[in-house]
Amino acid sequence: MFKNRPAMKKLLLVFLILLPGSLALQAQTKGTVTDTEGHTYPTAMIGKFEWMSENLKTTSFNDGTKIPNVAENGEWPHLKSGAFCWLNNSEISAGKYGALYNWYAVNSGKLAPKGWHVASADDWLTLENNVSSYISTSKTLAKVLASSSGWSQSLSQGTPGNYPTINNASGFAALAGGYRVNYFRSFSKMDSLGAWWTTTQSDTVRYAVGLSIRYDQSNIEQRAYNKWSGFSVRCVKDN
Repeated sequence: MFKNRPAMKKLLLVFLILLPGSLALQAQTKGTVTDTEGHTYPTAMIGKFEWMSENLKTTSFNDGTKIPNVAENGEWPHLKSGAFCWLNNSEISAGKYGALYNWYAVNSGKLAPKGWHVASADDWLTLENNVSSYISTSKTLAKVLASSSGWSQSLSQGTPGNYPTINNASGFAALAGGYRVNYFRSFSKMDSLGAWWTTTQSDTVRYAVGLSIRYDQSNIEQRAYNKWSGFSVRCVKDN
């Protein structure tokens, strides 16, 4: 009964490669990119685009200029130039979650490693379209993009916090790294939400487009935020 075992293994391999959302599809082509400070980030090919699989953590622009680290809550709403902070003002968080930047740092055009750029709203839309083939009854857009650990528990099916081990079919590995929002609540609860800036502004004065993924929601939310808010950043390679 085992005479055709090699043929069966071959058929099984083909099946895993073709099956949407399978473990084989989770193993995206990987590379790396290094920023101006020498931090190296894993990357994933998603469609025809190469994305960072971690949040940016540089404290310098790509021309070597240092980015101010602003820790005080009251200073953030008054900033009109680039700044960053660490989650909960703790540099220990940098290795996992990266840094939180205001939009002015994003808009400098010098935040991403050379040959890369901070993702625009259109880049994120392309990303959503490219991972649509992974979506199924158990894998929603949020689960396909979210990392497979580090999310608060959710009882709602199809959310990142519900059976997180089947998250991240895309290799994007979005983390719930929080964000800096206002005077009174400087950071969101870690493990409940991740938020990312885009380079796209909603108006020329106050608002720019950001995206968020919550532990208890199945989709990603896109809306306008105050430009001084502190969000994570993902970069995509120039084409």
